[in-house]
Amino acid sequence: MNLSRTTNPKIISVANQKGGVGKTTTTINLGASLARTGRRVLLIDLDPQGNASTGLGVDVATRSVTTYDVLTGDALPSDAAISTSVENLLIIPATTDLSSADINLISNEKRSFMLYDALHQPDIDELKLDYILIDCPPSLNILTVNAMIASDSVVVPLQSEFFALEGLSQLMLTIREVRQTANEDLRIEGVVLTMYDKRNNLCQQVEADARNNLGDLVFQTVIPRNVRLSEAPSFALPVIDYDPASKGAVAYTELAAEIINKEQSSPSRRAS
Repeated sequence: MNLSRTTNPKIISVANQKGGVGKTTTTINLGASLARTGRRVLLIDLDPQGNASTGLGVDVATRSVTTYDVLTGDALPSDAAISTSVENLLIIPATTDLSSADINLISNEKRSFMLYDALHQPDIDELKLDYILIDCPPSLNILTVNAMIASDSVVVPLQSEFFALEGLSQLMLTIREVRQTANEDLRIEGVVLTMYDKRNNLCQQVEADARNNLGDLVFQTVIPRNVRLSEAPSFALPVIDYDPASKGAVAYTELAAEIINKEQSSPSRRAS
């Protein structure tokens, strides 16, 4: 396979093996916020539940070419990517076909590198991308490993709740293992605190613990618990379009700016 693309979009996995931590919400709204700055962004829905696809208005009946087709090599990324209501934001949608990936790919000796191969073909150049965001499933399975091997970095949403940090240990071990065996350049882009209520003492304690233990890995931006963030997917919109003045929209705009600024201050990335 010819892996000789000429563009070099930054690839970021959004991962946490715990469900309900704001992973898909972060993928959608970070993607939309990056796109709002004029960057071209591709969102890859790698979760069999397909919530990112639904949250951006992609009806199940229209998902004829999906992430599964890209993984298996039956479709190129440019064939699968479709436009969303957000300018500069594309998505490769998912269906429940992905739930059988573990079984269907087990006989493929390159099963952990299938997404890497798909995203490093010259075809990806046609999309003229600056960023690729991968919405991982809430588990550390073959799909999440594929995402990490294909990625430059990982954003970890961390819900501001008791035991939040304890749940991070297995994810960190997985990232370390991928770095040691398959992608030595993989790094943690950052940990973002989600569902944060500054009036809640527990949230403040979780933030203090996270910053004490993880230091600069924790983004300065925190994502508040915000009803507009919860409502936006039911209107098939990112919060930045649903209610641009809401605290959730402002927070994800700030998170996007933080990621852009971090990249500009340390521009070295994996070569194409």
